[in-house]
Amino acid sequence: MKLQFPENFYWGASTAAHQVEGNNTNSDFWLMEHLEGSTFNEKSGDAVDHYRLYRNDIALLAELGLNAYRFSIEWARIEPEEGVFNEAAIMHYRDVLAACSEQGIMPIVTLHHFTSPQWLIRAGGWESPDTPARFSRYCERVMQELGEHIRYVCTINEANISIGIAKIMKRYQSSANAQVGINTDFMAKMETFNAELTKAFGLPPQEVHSFLMARTEAGLANIFRAHVEARTAIHRVSPHTQIGITLSLYDIQAQPGGEENAAHALHEEFLQFLPYLEEDDFFGLQNYTRAIYGPEGYVAPPEGAEKTQMGNEFYPEGLEAVARYVFKAVNKPIIITENGIATDNDERRKAYINRALEGVHACVTDGIPVKGYMHWSLIDNFEWQLGFSKRFGLIAVDRSTQERLPKPSAVYYGNIAKTNELIV
Repeated sequence: MKLQFPENFYWGASTAAHQVEGNNTNSDFWLMEHLEGSTFNEKSGDAVDHYRLYRNDIALLAELGLNAYRFSIEWARIEPEEGVFNEAAIMHYRDVLAACSEQGIMPIVTLHHFTSPQWLIRAGGWESPDTPARFSRYCERVMQELGEHIRYVCTINEANISIGIAKIMKRYQSSANAQVGINTDFMAKMETFNAELTKAFGLPPQEVHSFLMARTEAGLANIFRAHVEARTAIHRVSPHTQIGITLSLYDIQAQPGGEENAAHALHEEFLQFLPYLEEDDFFGLQNYTRAIYGPEGYVAPPEGAEKTQMGNEFYPEGLEAVARYVFKAVNKPIIITENGIATDNDERRKAYINRALEGVHACVTDGIPVKGYMHWSLIDNFEWQLGFSKRFGLIAVDRSTQERLPKPSAVYYGNIAKTNELIV
């Protein structure tokens, strides 16, 4: 059976600047990767050299048959010192956008994807009440320079992620089970790492507030205030640009007796943020798996369940469920900005894509305005604290040569995009 998708559906893949570009030397993550006792398993280094090879990568994306590319602009490159904007970096991203245009690719731009300038962290990071204004100023400058080439912009990637960090640390000390690459096996390193943080930032470790750290309620509010202030600034300088945010959402399910716990999780991870999203133009949905709650709280994946390299249950059906409850709550167009699987078994990646897209098609058939699907990720990359061992990419990379090696799943997904239909 063939499932036809709407005309002008966006078929794409995603990356994040720090994970692919390489040598992001002014960012907080770069500094933390290089500290003695670092909680990072590896340093990002050259990553996959996308800062140099972006034109080849975008051409390859187009050759595969995709028509959209979600990527991020790196704040630490654009504003390496507070109030000092790097024109060469702005020109670089202007050329990335030009490369997309030349290849017929719709760019979907994220303005903050986890990493921040080092100066921002020294100024209080994401707990500082001044951060929303600083972020808004950066967004306004980028969009003044580049906005005419950007139809869709996501202000902040996974703005709700700090909600889950404390849970993840508690829940998965041994399995490192998380939707992103957070290393939970680091407690033995922390004493040395904290001492090095103190020296590196000139702050007590408890005052180092990088984005991927547990937040206070005030700090979490700062993140969403930053989104609101940035949205206002972007609409002022680039009124044609559609603005959204991305949230990391599990398919939250309840066992008998677990309904109250599931409802609490849904409120905590999603519903409480709805007031900040009212003026958005679209919603960026990111999902990888489900989370089950019973009478005692979170329930681990069933015994014998297939798991990904991240320790997540293999559960592509979660995407449809999340898209349905998101649309019911926000009543806005949805772009699936991330969905994918970390695995070395490419046949399972193809199966994951197929089953996830069945759910997307069911949503579209029922009138839910899902405008596009961005697979995570375009290229095997630097998976944050977990290093290069987790392989999400449609394209493999020989990092000794930086040669790109499309996987069979890339061709498979590209054929879906070329025909605009899924065979089930």
